[in-house]
Amino acid sequence: MEKRLLKRIEALRKKLNQLGLTHNLVDDEVVAVSQQLDQLLNQYQRITVYQQLSFW
Repeated sequence: MEKRLLKRIEALRKKLNQLGLTHNLVDDEVVAVSQQLDQLLNQYQRITVYQQLSFW
């Protein structure tokens, strides 16, 4: 699951970078992709924190 999440994060990062080159940074599509990326990054952080806590 973690590898799949990282692939989704990387794909959204690439998409956001491309959109940033061609759209205004406050464009609705740019903001939506940014929010999606934020959600995935938060999810990844929760997973890694849980794994670290489970280790101890």
